[in-house]
Amino acid sequence: MAKFKRSDRSRPYLNILDFMVQEKTFLGIVIVGIIMAGIFTGNTQAAMWIGFFFAAYATVANDSIQSLGTFIESNKNRSWWILWLFVGTIFLGVVTFSWLYFDGDVTYQRLLKPDGSTAYPHPESFSFFQIIAPLVLLILTRLKMPVSTTFLILSVFSADTSGITSVVWKSWSGYIMAFILSFLVWYLSYKTIKKYFKSRKFHKSWTAIQWVVSGTLWGVWVMQDGANIAVFLPRQLDLTQFIIFSATIFGGLGLLFYLRGDKIQEVVSEKVRISDVRAATLVDLTYVILLIYKLFISTVPMSTTWVFLGLLEEERLPLALPGRRKVRSTARRQAE
Repeated sequence: MAKFKRSDRSRPYLNILDFMVQEKTFLGIVIVGIIMAGIFTGNTQAAMWIGFFFAAYATVANDSIQSLGTFIESNKNRSWWILWLFVGTIFLGVVTFSWLYFDGDVTYQRLLKPDGSTAYPHPESFSFFQIIAPLVLLILTRLKMPVSTTFLILSVFSADTSGITSVVWKSWSGYIMAFILSFLVWYLSYKTIKKYFKSRKFHKSWTAIQWVVSGTLWGVWVMQDGANIAVFLPRQLDLTQFIIFSATIFGGLGLLFYLRGDKIQEVVSEKVRISDVRAATLVDLTYVILLIYKLFISTVPMSTTWVFLGLLEEERLPLALPGRRKVRSTARRQAE
């Protein structure tokens, strides 16, 4: 009799049971989090900090595939703590500047407008759904699903529909721009990339360039998406709140790098070419140009996930065109 294999199971409920067994520690943490959310919903201070702690790790872990994924993947041979200190120092510098310059606001006015008004007011009391929103994000992250943290978290804090509609419009325009720019970059430079990226050897200066580009990308991402974490806290933080805010995320980054991106990093790892520092740098450079433009054009929050999805076409669309398909088919036949 052939040996029964777990991979042979086609019945969905068995796959779910397998997942529950493999992820029992993670599921235990989620269950405890949901229970805590239910217990402390009526306690504003406790609910605020619980929601913040969940959001701090969930947001960074999910969006790491966009802002830090290529950096982690192309630096797998380096010690995790070196990468952590590099990224963590940038984070502390970025949020400290915002806190000082904008009088306690760490979001670069994504949540608090210059006139003091906000489309995302800090609630006098937190609802159960506001607290568990980061837990939902945490589950989706564990399932290796990159989702829009901006829509998932900010939507439960929006005072009216105008706050979300403005985010949708800015995110949608960002997606279109990313799609067009990535197409132009990869289509027009396809032959050059194919010629110079063929060899595994590259000049040492590429590493320095990639660290500069990745560091810039991370800093701009914090300016854009830091609001998704800080939304649980008062719009203007005092010194104690700021220290807890920055220390928590700094520590969370250390855990993220120690785990090498955790589960969702596998999405990036499957892109073999991203392990090449030159390809990773080109991807990040295209991304950071768009984020910088969107950062200064308005203070409305934006889904960086949508921009990232637009950039994913950089490897698909150019290769799908007739001329590119012919080149790829010829290369495949030669390999066979």
